[in-house]
Parts: sequence; structure tokens; C-alpha cells
Amino acid sequence: MTPADVDFLIKRFEEPDEVRTFTKGKFEIVKIGSTTIGRASYEPGWKWSEHVGPTTGATSCEVEHIGLVISGSAACRMNDGRYYEMKPGDLFSIGPGHDSWVVGDEPYVSLHFLGAEHYAS
Repeated sequence: MTPADVDFLIKRFEEPDEVRTFTKGKFEIVKIGSTTIGRASYEPGWKWSEHVGPTTGATSCEVEHIGLVISGSAACRMNDGRYYEMKPGDLFSIGPGHDSWVVGDEPYVSLHFLGAEHYAS
């Protein structure tokens, strides 16, 4: 193997390193270099507090997220009541202490560049 082989790597979500599944959704993990990237795929009707929270024992998501919405729409309500909606093309930064759910009848897909290691684990 040459140094160039070690310095270059291609990975795809079709072959993730880990898949975390829950009712109405999944979170795929790809580790590349020193970065962990997640892909969230949620069906209509998915809600963090109903489908992920009970398995973690938490009442709200305490993971910080930075990501990009690929398709579908989702809403986020912070513990202090602030409300946001995210749609395709939106880059988002969400602090700890929130609930989230799919809005509408389309599946929701987003990439997570921060928070993927600790999400739904």
C-alpha cells in the first residue's frame, strides 16, 4: 500500500459502519477519517419523544446537531418553547434540549455532521 492509498478513502451510506433502528426510522453511521457522519431517515409520523426518547430514558434530545436536510420536512421545539421547521436544503444547528418530528406525508432525510456519534445510542 502506498501513502496515497492511506490518504484517500471513499465510503457510502449503502454500507454504513453502524445502523441504529427504532420505530418509524433509522440512523446510519459512517466513520470516515476522524469524522462521524450520520444519515437520519424518518417516516411520516416519527417523533423523537415517542420513538427514540423512551429507549434513551430521556424526555428530550440532549445531543447537539449540525446537519443538512436532504428531503422532507421536520419541526423542532426547544425545551424553552421556541419552534423551528426545516426543509430541503436547510443547514441546521440545534442545541441540546429539544424534541423533533416529521412534518407532512413525505419521509424526512438529513445528514448530521455533529452529534452523530451520540445520537440514539
